[in-house]
Amino acid sequence: MGWDEAGSQHLGLWVLMMLGVLLPEACQAHPIPDSSPLLQFGGQVRQRFLYTDDAQETEVHLEIKADGTVVGTARRSPESLLELKALKPGVIQILGVKTSRFLCQGPDGTLYGSLRFDPAACSFRELLLEDGYNIYHSETLGLPLRLPPHNSPYRDSAPRAPARFLPLPGLLPAPPEPPGIPAPEPPDVGSSDPLSMVGPSQGRSPSYAS
Repeated sequence: MGWDEAGSQHLGLWVLMMLGVLLPEACQAHPIPDSSPLLQFGGQVRQRFLYTDDAQETEVHLEIKADGTVVGTARRSPESLLELKALKPGVIQILGVKTSRFLCQGPDGTLYGSLRFDPAACSFRELLLEDGYNIYHSETLGLPLRLPPHNSPYRDSAPRAPARFLPLPGLLPAPPEPPGIPAPEPPDVGSSDPLSMVGPSQGRSPSYAS
C-alpha cells in the first residue's frame, strides 16, 4: 500500500467520524419561540392612547387621573398615555403611565384607577377588529369597557353595547419650538469697531462711540 492510498483511507475515516458527530446535532429540531400568531403580543408592552368615538358627544381619549377617576379627554395628555401589557394571549392590563394607576372595573361596571393591581378587577380581554379598532371586556366580570357618558366618572345605568377603542401610538404632541436665535445684525461700517470686537465697556472712551 502506497503512501497516497494510506492517506486517502485515513482521510475517509476522519470524514466518517466527523459526520457521525455532527449529523445527530444537525437533525435535532429547535422550535422557534413565539412563532404562533396567537402569541404576537405575548409579554409585549405597548404605549398607546385609547381613542373612542362610539356614542360619544365628542371624540375622546381614555384618561386615568391622579385621584383614580377615569374620564374622556378630547386631547391627548400625559394622563391619557397608557401602557398595555399582555398577561396571557388575549388578556392585558392597562396602566396609566403618568399616574401609575391600573385601569380597573367594579362589579357595577364603574371604571377606576387603582395603585394596586387586582387580577380580578384589572384584567381585560382584548378583541381585535378588522377595522383596526379593539373591544375590551373585563376578563372576570365579562362587562364591556366603556367610558362614562358626558365625561362623568359615574356609570350610566342603561345597558349599552361595547365601545370600540382605537389604540394610537404613544407619542405626545410635540412641544412648541423655542424661538429662533435672531440673525446677527450687519456690521456698522461707519463705526470705529464694525465687527464689535472690542465689546461694551464702562471705561470706553466716548471717542469710540459711533
